[in-house]
This record gives sequence, structure tokens and C-alpha cells, in this order.
Amino acid sequence: MMSKVILFTQQITPAEQDYPRPERAQKGNPLRTTWNHFTNDTGEVFSGVWASEVGSWRIEFGPREDEFFFVTEGRCRIIDQAGNASDAGVGESLVIPANFRGVFEVLEPMKKHYVIVERKG
Repeated sequence: MMSKVILFTQQITPAEQDYPRPERAQKGNPLRTTWNHFTNDTGEVFSGVWASEVGSWRIEFGPREDEFFFVTEGRCRIIDQAGNASDAGVGESLVIPANFRGVFEVLEPMKKHYVIVERKG
């Protein structure tokens, strides 16, 4: 099988929309939209574009799940369980590591490019 480069702007990927689960919602009920443009053959790597309205919800990453993202629009804040906050705006990147527990807050309607790695085993 031939591998090819995936250029996001050339993908016709249907949007998947959701809201925070009620038990995790903190502020508002923001509509979140995901365009997952790539999943590798083993189902361990996912990449695409994600957008959200303003609001916040609790997040809990699994023991083998890491996410890198780059903000292309808007602004967000990630707050860990100790209350430490990290803000990211347009042009900034961050990594949410495995086992992270905290709050994801969208301060301004945002869009990001993401890569999620969920190691199996």
C-alpha cells in the first residue's frame, strides 16, 4: 500500500459535533466540532482540526493518551488539579500529558490543530 501526505485543506472530512457530558460540564454547554483528518493503521494516532464555543468542562486523560495541539483561532486555558493554569492563544502550542486531570476552558471561540497518541498495550 502506498502512503501519501495528508494536507488538511484538501480533505473532505465530515464534521463530528458534540457537547461536554453533563457530569463534566463546568460553564456553559459549548458546541465542539471535530474534523479528524487522519487515523493511523493501528488506531493509535489521530490528527485533525477541532473547534469549540466558549465554555469549560473537566478532562481526564488515560494512562497512554497524550495530546499536542496548536491554536489557530481564539484562546483557551488548561487548569490542573492543583489550580495551576496554562493559557494558549493563536500561534501557541501545548501538550496535555497522559494521566492529566483538570479543566479545559475555552475563553474565546477557538480552533486548534491536534495530534493525539493513544498507545495500545
